[in-house]
Amino acid sequence: MLELRNLRLRRGAAVLIDKANLTIFRGDKIGIVGRNGAGKSSLLALLRGDIGPDGGDYSVPGKLNFVSVSQELPRTELTVMEYVRSGDGRLMEIEAKLEKARAADDGMKEAELLGDYDAAGGWTSSARAAELADGLGFAPSDIDRPVKQLSGGLQMRANMARALMSRADVLMLDEPTNHLDLDAVLWLEGWLQRFPGTLLLVSHDREFLDDIVNRIVNLESGQLTHWTGNYTDFQRQHAASIQQSAAMAARQEREVARLHSFIDRFRAQASKARQVQSRIKALSKLETIATYQELDTFEWEFAAANKLPQPLVTLDGASAAYGDRVVLSGVGRSVNPGERIGILGRNGAGKSTLMKLISGALSPANGDRVASPDLIVGNFAQLEVDRLDSRDTALVALTNRIDEIGARSQWDEQRRRNHLGGFGFRGDRVFEPVVHFSGGERARLALAILVAERPNLLLLDEPTNHLDFEMRHSLITALQGFAGAVIVVSHDRGLLRSVCDQFWLVADGAVSDFDGDLEDYAGWLEKRAGSANTPASPEAKPRKQPKPRKEERQDSARGKDSGAKRQEIRAIETSLDKLGQERAKLEQELAGLDFARDPAHARRIGDRHAAVVREIEQMETRWLELSERLESLNG
Repeated sequence: MLELRNLRLRRGAAVLIDKANLTIFRGDKIGIVGRNGAGKSSLLALLRGDIGPDGGDYSVPGKLNFVSVSQELPRTELTVMEYVRSGDGRLMEIEAKLEKARAADDGMKEAELLGDYDAAGGWTSSARAAELADGLGFAPSDIDRPVKQLSGGLQMRANMARALMSRADVLMLDEPTNHLDLDAVLWLEGWLQRFPGTLLLVSHDREFLDDIVNRIVNLESGQLTHWTGNYTDFQRQHAASIQQSAAMAARQEREVARLHSFIDRFRAQASKARQVQSRIKALSKLETIATYQELDTFEWEFAAANKLPQPLVTLDGASAAYGDRVVLSGVGRSVNPGERIGILGRNGAGKSTLMKLISGALSPANGDRVASPDLIVGNFAQLEVDRLDSRDTALVALTNRIDEIGARSQWDEQRRRNHLGGFGFRGDRVFEPVVHFSGGERARLALAILVAERPNLLLLDEPTNHLDFEMRHSLITALQGFAGAVIVVSHDRGLLRSVCDQFWLVADGAVSDFDGDLEDYAGWLEKRAGSANTPASPEAKPRKQPKPRKEERQDSARGKDSGAKRQEIRAIETSLDKLGQERAKLEQELAGLDFARDPAHARRIGDRHAAVVREIEQMETRWLELSERLESLNG
């Protein structure tokens, strides 16, 4: 269907893609992956015809409708409904002709066009547009509002809905989840699974790719390779390919050394002249085996906070309101060091409002917020990224923040440059102005500044937007080792699964514990969408007759005890996962150790392995004990 043959693509002097060959068939669902700046968006621009190749060929059979999501904010007077419907170009064309036929009082033409209108799904188009808007998180009250009155995030969702409304032969989506909440991501995932056309998807969301695509195109160091399967399949195949290439290169290196040795030994002997020439010819015919080039990695961690008070912050019967509109009420929550909390809830439920209450950016309308005097909040949100002054360099942006928190004496220039180097800003890159940075580079810089503040409470609102796989992995690793508390709002299920050990659900103006995992949450969303009478929480029960006050106090005590045990069980399970990974790594290292050569190192590894095994046994015993007690409490 679409075919690249020996294609070369440049951006300025840089070669993004060289000698690329790829065939894309009708109905393929392809994930395009690679580091930020590798050329993924440029490849999409080439495929839809916005730019041409700098070498080789690109062929497209016949006329295909290529559709992508506009990155421009739609400053239009059209309502959301009108704007989304306008994405169906065929339908808009028929409607324009119908209007002309009616104006000309041409009944025959109008009747013919009404048949076309019916065949094009005109009578159901408003329902389809409303379904798309609802799935992408628009409130019913927003459907009839002019698009230009909406926030930037909702305007981008309107662009997405308009693209999905189109009759695309080839649908191109570039980081489509960046402006979506988790519930909208889950909805979009299902929609794309059912999409009958060809899908080209650029994404750094591992689970999103795994659930949708059947092929992967990888852009790395100017080379384009393609693999069958989803992203997890690609990772496994790619790792095996790297190992195979390394083994082949090692064998070739040994063969080259052997040939050179023969040539050097017998070059001067006339009797060996023919054999020497034969070896020289064989050497010249050996093809160089390309080995995997280790890419730059991000190595950083959150510096230990000076103090870890307990609790860090408490909300006691707190309510949040904007004018007369109450968003949250009666919130009673405490946040302690070491807690990892993911906030779930539909778009507009009040997740960001809850984060503002916790941070102190929004004062409670009723109730109290009590913060420790030693609380240091580290905020990471899209807003923080947008606040970067485009005129500043990376070094100036970091220095300005260090000055704000009064830490200039602790940070000489070399330390600041080393710190930025851990986030990929090395050498003269620290002197480049922010205006030249990509979205991913701005996000990395905002993270670098956040880390320098040494917070003890991290509030992360969609922190992985624009981050590639390597930076996401570094962020997750750093968060796992962070001693303070972490609260996350994110559509990135990989981040939520790896970091969070408890979830809070924001729904119907209240905040409650969500006693389940992300699959349970997806099921709760489906239930809630299917019934207007679904309770606000999966744990909610039909109202019963009130109990005597003594029984209420007993139930309350049991509930608190049960909640505390569940929380400890989750913390133990998270620790067991980490210890299990460490044990496997230590066992692998022990298997390859030469005990005779370095007995001291071998002893250290053996001692650590024994300590990990003991710790696992103790935690498993505690887990069983807590599980039995929890069962008796709930019995």
